Amino acid sequence: MTLDDLKSRHSALLAARYSGTRSVSYDGKTVAYGTDAELAAAISDLERRIAKAERGPGRISRPHAVKDL
Repeated sequence: MTLDDLKSRHSALLAARYSGTRSVSYDGKTVAYGTDAELAAAISDLERRIAKAERGPGRISRPHAVKDL
């Protein structure tokens, strides 16, 4: 899923939450959330994924030993 996809789904979830509905439609699918807490959890999950995607890959450290000559 691309960053733009994540952001559009995030916007759709926020709009649904602010309007008081608990169902969201995207890509021809409809998802209904049972409670506001489930909807809030989905929003939080998308926010974490967006933040991770914007940060990019983390640094990789490869330790190595050097032998004295």
